[in-house]
Amino acid sequence: MKLATDVTHCDDLMKALDGFRGYGGSVLGRWGAALASRLGAGSRLLVAGNGGSAAQAQHLTAELVGRYRDDRPAFSALALHVDTSATTAIANDYGVQEIFARQVAAHGRAGDVLALLSTSGASANLLVAADTAHRLGMTVWALTGPAPNPLAGTADEALCVEAATSATVQELHLVAVHMLCESFDEAVERRAAADRRNWSLFTQEGT
Repeated sequence: MKLATDVTHCDDLMKALDGFRGYGGSVLGRWGAALASRLGAGSRLLVAGNGGSAAQAQHLTAELVGRYRDDRPAFSALALHVDTSATTAIANDYGVQEIFARQVAAHGRAGDVLALLSTSGASANLLVAADTAHRLGMTVWALTGPAPNPLAGTADEALCVEAATSATVQELHLVAVHMLCESFDEAVERRAAADRRNWSLFTQEGT
């Protein structure tokens, strides 16, 4: 027996997905290409979120360090919440608002990317992390719930999901993570194919 809430949840998800399809692909295509260029040149991706968004952040880094679909080189991507010793020590010594900012200060470098996931777009510890990243010369991307919100306002670029509930926002964030990984992999393969062509031309000229 199906409950009315089951149907409503699916209807809400389909409605949000239909809207997301219209604008999400272009943003994630740009992000994937930019990330492939940055990480391919030795930069790294730092990712952070709270609660369910932390799980999505870790999902993203796992796909980049491991693989999404096809085999390819590993790339540097760190989810900042996974080191429980560091996060609890920072929270205890500096306060919860600093748990990500302190790690950004430790691991981030100019040219790196900080991706922040938040259904509300108002998490204080993510806002402080974004400020720290900007001071270091990093690029900040935000994946949030409905706009306007503080995190989208402070990020260099934001993808804001229009959905009625946090649960649906998180479900669309997972779609976004997979679309970003697909775009990233396509850009990596294009770069690899270009390198192979250039090497082939070089070797032909040298014979």
